[in-house]
Amino acid sequence: MATQNATTTPLQQPTILSYVKDLPNLLSLSGLACTLLAIYFSISGLYGAAMIGMIWAVAFDWADGLVARKLKGRTANDAKFGGQLDVSIDIVSYGVTPAILLLSYGNFAPTYLFGVFIMVAAAALRLSYFTTYGLAGGTKYRGLALDNNSLILVFIFLFEGFFTQETFSLILYASGVILAILNVSEIATPKLSGNVRNVYLLGAYTLGITAIYGLQLMSN
Repeated sequence: MATQNATTTPLQQPTILSYVKDLPNLLSLSGLACTLLAIYFSISGLYGAAMIGMIWAVAFDWADGLVARKLKGRTANDAKFGGQLDVSIDIVSYGVTPAILLLSYGNFAPTYLFGVFIMVAAAALRLSYFTTYGLAGGTKYRGLALDNNSLILVFIFLFEGFFTQETFSLILYASGVILAILNVSEIATPKLSGNVRNVYLLGAYTLGITAIYGLQLMSN
């Protein structure tokens, strides 16, 4: 009995750059651009501009998830790639950027390196835990979600003018370390971006923060 040899054709993998066309990934990369601007302005000492970059990075981070959930025709690989991209950017946005902000405001004094390590290490641990276990019960994070770090820090920075540079650098140091501890704590926090009302609140907060710091920059 004759047998016909079956040939299998391996699946063609998409190129890396093909994922740039995916709208949620474009939004994620836009957030990364805002993050890099925040880092640049932090190092340059233009802290108002850095705050604007930080808050818009959060806005784009929330937007990519919302768009991804509503977009039709995305494959499982598209979703997996987008999730990995999002996590990779989060470590820069919510771990490295606040750390550089603290270092810069503290004039890059070596005494700030301990706090910087705590902040970045907590962000790395927090993201690794999330990628392993996801949301607790499908609705809540274990530990304070990292995007809250930027939301809180840009608010704290509004009060910079009420303190001396030395005093406020200590406030910033303490705030960063406390947030890092909360990031890796056992507290349960809701997923804010999953609520439509919170999305509108973030939009208003983003525009408000942008207006306040924008006016400060123009007046200086």
